[in-house]
This record gives sequence, structure tokens and C-alpha cells, in this order.
Amino acid sequence: MKRPITGYHLDDEGHWVAQLACGHNQHVRHDPPWMHRTWVTTEGGRRSHIGDELHCKKCDEGAPPDERP
Repeated sequence: MKRPITGYHLDDEGHWVAQLACGHNQHVRHDPPWMHRTWVTTEGGRRSHIGDELHCKKCDEGAPPDERP
């Protein structure tokens, strides 16, 4: 199920996590060559992707919302 990004936070290891409208969190990494998400590395890049939709596997599984930091 696709859900819009509503914000971001850093996890305990310093990796960016997208907060989705459904209440779930999802890591968004720039980790070449597997994931090319250079937009994650800057505040402006992250801000420009607010509202973009990511596939939420947790919604597909019927998982309860994640705790927010």
C-alpha cells in the first residue's frame, strides 16, 4: 500500500527514517549501488519529498502504528 511521507527523523544509528501518514516509519537510505536516494542527504532534498508516496509493507501486513521519536 502506498502512503505519503509526512516527516523524517534520525534513528539511533544516525540513519534517516521517513514518517508515513499511516503512522509507520520506513528507512530511506542513500546506499549506492543498491539504493540511489541522494535527496536523503540534504534537508532541502528531504523536504522536497514530503508528500511523496512509499510502499508500506507494514500496512500490507496490518501492523499497528510505530512509536514516534
